[in-house]
Amino acid sequence: MRKGLALALCVGSLTLAAGCAQDISDAEVERAIEGVNVIDESNLNDIMLTVGDPNEAVSYFQRAVNGQPDRIDLQRGLAKSLVRARRPSEAVAAWKAVVAHPEATSEDQVDYADALIRAGEWDKAESVLDRVPPTHETFKRYRLEAMVADSNKEWKNADSYYETAVGLTTTPAGVLNNWGYSKLSRGEFAEAERLFVEAIGHDPSLFTTKNNLVLARGAQRKYELPVLSMTQVERAQLLHTLALTAIKQNDITIGKTLLQDAIETHPQYFEAAVRALRALDPEAVN
Repeated sequence: MRKGLALALCVGSLTLAAGCAQDISDAEVERAIEGVNVIDESNLNDIMLTVGDPNEAVSYFQRAVNGQPDRIDLQRGLAKSLVRARRPSEAVAAWKAVVAHPEATSEDQVDYADALIRAGEWDKAESVLDRVPPTHETFKRYRLEAMVADSNKEWKNADSYYETAVGLTTTPAGVLNNWGYSKLSRGEFAEAERLFVEAIGHDPSLFTTKNNLVLARGAQRKYELPVLSMTQVERAQLLHTLALTAIKQNDITIGKTLLQDAIETHPQYFEAAVRALRALDPEAVN
């Protein structure tokens, strides 16, 4: 009797142990699957924010936010996707929702200000940036502060913010170009030229900066192209820009010569330069 009871207890204990082991195994498997799903979702989110089609990314994050409306990471993804898709009004609304979230950060405020600037709402952007703590010192924050100061023609503040922003990034070409353009708009052509040269030194592929450099030089009546790495098409386009700058300053003969050089340099038919030259001298182009 005692042996039977003992055997029954043993069997029961083994069954219970086996059941516990099975329960633990199932739980561990479930956690492992959840972990994989989180990793996969995180990777997919990153892909949609970087290499995916912007409008497809918007649709993806809209579905995700509808399914889990409390998740701030998905709300951020939607807002960033709308910026990438060049849908500024919708991006402003999306970032407004992000900054209203209890887990919102100072960087979210900066991104909200960025969206407002893209939508042309400069006063609101300035107000948002004013609420960002001064301890939040990032490249993007100071770049936006510089742009706002520029829009207000607060040149001293703009220069200070641009200088700080340059010191906070390893890729300053874009902000140097913006700073140079600010100087160009103020009529400080030599300083603008210096900043454009510095920007191109960091990134020789920036054609917009090359074009701005030619504008700055032309404004000083420097009508030779600077020594730059450029394609044949770029060279023709820069000659065209330089020609128009000369013509605007009433240096007509130089402008005509530069237009002719642009036409001869371009590997294809350069319609814009031909049209400009014909306007100056109908017999200059066959």
